[in-house]
Amino acid sequence: MSTPHNSANPGDIAKTVIMSGDPLRAKFMAEHFLENPKQFNGVRNMLGYTGTYHGKPVSVMGHGMGIPSVAIYSYELYHFYDVEQIIRVGTAGCLHKGMDIGDLVVAQGSCTDSNYLQQYHLPGTYAPIADYGLLSRAVDECRAMGIRYDVGNVLSSDIFYVENQDWRKWAAMGVLAVEMESAALYANAAACGRKALTILTISDSLVEAKSASAEERQLAFTNMMKVAFSLV
Repeated sequence: MSTPHNSANPGDIAKTVIMSGDPLRAKFMAEHFLENPKQFNGVRNMLGYTGTYHGKPVSVMGHGMGIPSVAIYSYELYHFYDVEQIIRVGTAGCLHKGMDIGDLVVAQGSCTDSNYLQQYHLPGTYAPIADYGLLSRAVDECRAMGIRYDVGNVLSSDIFYVENQDWRKWAAMGVLAVEMESAALYANAAACGRKALTILTISDSLVEAKSASAEERQLAFTNMMKVAFSLV
């Protein structure tokens, strides 16, 4: 059964989905990592493909920018397509000196300035976290591949162009980097008893004059993809 945002039929999507904000990054992963990829979605140009990786079924799909977008797509994958785990690969701005462009961040947890978590009516502050099994395996793979990485908390922010945000306050609490989606992904996974993990590549620094090009963001940040596919 298709949804307003996904034209896939039951069985078209694998139990593991690797997602990226940019649908062209999903297309890149399909072309460079999947065996015999078949497109299952093109609604709103949010591309999705299913194939195999070393013989194991896996899907890749875009999720768009920001919490509302990733929340819709991940919710539908978990609830309507019986997906068991989603691994998000994306980019982030680091909040600490010494982190370089291309370094990975394995997001153990995700703070947020979004209102998304209010829908659960919890009597306190919920802390969205990754699935530990996926996280532990991702760390092992980073070590085995010799990839520079950090593990810790990230901030999922609703705001890209910020008027009055002091990132130093988040950095002082140990937050490693800023992105825009993981809190909703982790909350959706928790709410339906499924698994999720975000693996980020540092594309910018908010404390030093460092930034990757748009082409690098789309095509060159392959280490996070290698780690993600190793978890299939």
